[in-house]
Amino acid sequence: MSHNLLKGKKGIIFGALDSNSIAWKTAERVHEEGGEFVLTNAPVAMRMGQINELAEKTGSQIIPADATSEEDLQNLVEKSMEILGGKIDFVLHSIGMSINVRKGKSYTDQNYSWTQKGTDVSAMSFHKVMQTLYKADAMNEWGSIVALTYMAAQRVFPDYNDMADNKAYLESIARSFGYFFGRDKNVRVNTISQSPTPTTAGSGVKGFDGFIAYADKMSPLGNATALDCANYTVSLFSDLTKRVTLQNLYNDGGFSNMGVSDAVMDTFMGEE
Repeated sequence: MSHNLLKGKKGIIFGALDSNSIAWKTAERVHEEGGEFVLTNAPVAMRMGQINELAEKTGSQIIPADATSEEDLQNLVEKSMEILGGKIDFVLHSIGMSINVRKGKSYTDQNYSWTQKGTDVSAMSFHKVMQTLYKADAMNEWGSIVALTYMAAQRVFPDYNDMADNKAYLESIARSFGYFFGRDKNVRVNTISQSPTPTTAGSGVKGFDGFIAYADKMSPLGNATALDCANYTVSLFSDLTKRVTLQNLYNDGGFSNMGVSDAVMDTFMGEE
């Protein structure tokens, strides 16, 4: 159901790969709520996904950009404002990658060149995106910037590997840059800490299916879906959350405040 929450608003959505991705679901919901946007992803990711299908469905244009490249980001921001006819109201950063995870390297046996690449893609890119927007004065007042994160930034999930460090860094960047964006531009910056979600990227983590089942049993409301995250993101892009900033917001069915649940204990004790 549409409430026209984003009517007249314009933005950039990073990271839509396929219909399982949170960025994809967010793009669909933003479109339904009246928002316009440019889609962007790294050229290699675009070859892997079906982003053209999403662009056609939402009447959007695609601008390929490597989010680790300042030159690409400057071009993205300039062209986005040309296409959209002015400054930007919202940005979604939905980007993450760990070569160590992909190659099966454990946290205690890092290939540091891979670690550095993952940090650049997963976290430093968020700083680069915001710095580019900030320097170009590309955001409208009361605009909203959101990045996606995961609770491994605060707690130990061994197989999440160096992505946990990347997410912790991402959240710190959101707070630090969010202060300057708020003070100088009246722009808010937040992160959403989402339940484990069966996306293409998430499924690369060892034992992911088991952990999804565990998190679902732990959470009183069950795991939040990609669509749930898209809806939450829409609310943060809207004018209903104008003074919510510098927050890491949990969209996880209550998992983040749980110690143990009856369902998990029953399974552990062999009663189910």
